[in-house]
Amino acid sequence: MSTRSAALDEAVTSLAAGARRWTGLHAAYLDSPAAHAELPVLPRAKALLQLAMLRRYWEKCAPDDPHLAEVTRVVEQVWQRSDLPRLLDLDGGRAGQFALMYAALAPSGPATGTPRALLDRLAADYLVPGRKSPFVHLEARFYSDLAGVPHRFASYEELYEASPLPRAATLPVTDLDACQVAHTLFYLSDFGLRDLLLPEEERERALHVVERLTDHCVGLGDWDVVPKLMLAQYCLGADPLRTSSGAAGLRMLAAAQAPDGAIPGRSAGERVPVDATPVTYFRKSYKVTLVVALMTLVVTGGRTKEPALTAATALREAL
Repeated sequence: MSTRSAALDEAVTSLAAGARRWTGLHAAYLDSPAAHAELPVLPRAKALLQLAMLRRYWEKCAPDDPHLAEVTRVVEQVWQRSDLPRLLDLDGGRAGQFALMYAALAPSGPATGTPRALLDRLAADYLVPGRKSPFVHLEARFYSDLAGVPHRFASYEELYEASPLPRAATLPVTDLDACQVAHTLFYLSDFGLRDLLLPEEERERALHVVERLTDHCVGLGDWDVVPKLMLAQYCLGADPLRTSSGAAGLRMLAAAQAPDGAIPGRSAGERVPVDATPVTYFRKSYKVTLVVALMTLVVTGGRTKEPALTAATALREAL
């Protein structure tokens, strides 16, 4: 039974507007002298990658949004310099993947300059399957395709079969990594912007797994993971505003959102205290708010656009 209502439509619109507004107002801080002094080096560098990822889908889903311009300005400013890859190299275990992400997310494309040099460096030793885990293999395949660079990775169909999802239906939710499940679907579907090449029966099985995970994480008050799972539902062809778990997640996030538009913490149990410093508030709110902005961008403006429900239809849908 559908659970979508006019109230849910209004809630997702408000949630989206607040998250985008907060992101647009605070994007410049990441590349400011204050952030260089106040934020740890590697987390700040990763936060810039996350901002570039959001910018990509923001531009695709809502190119006329007035808050996008400032995000784009910051990303372009950072990518015009060559210092970010050096900072990302500080994470020895993930340096290759971060370099690939940096090249793939270049706002002007990866064909020239530092992004091109990074891809040439990675071609010999990173853009091959090697000993990568199935999930890292899939992640590398996605960003290689995004960058338009030749590689020898397995097909998306093979990588899906190697993931936990085909065998997850019989497992308890506590045995599953919800973030990995969500990102598997993100990479297979370009974050919901292309159809998943899965048989309908397999898609339904995967959706059942994701809905169970969503219910579980809503119960935990997990503000960070729930929007990822809502977007994963969308990647599987569902409308997360029409599933009971997605509707519950939306209500939870709408109630959690602060007046300034931020989601202030990773979970209900980790909500940022009212007396937190501005730097602490930013650090605790940034990633979760970006995830909510991304989810709402894709879900409300991505692969398809439904006509607005009339009040009468919305009332019937809610019953």
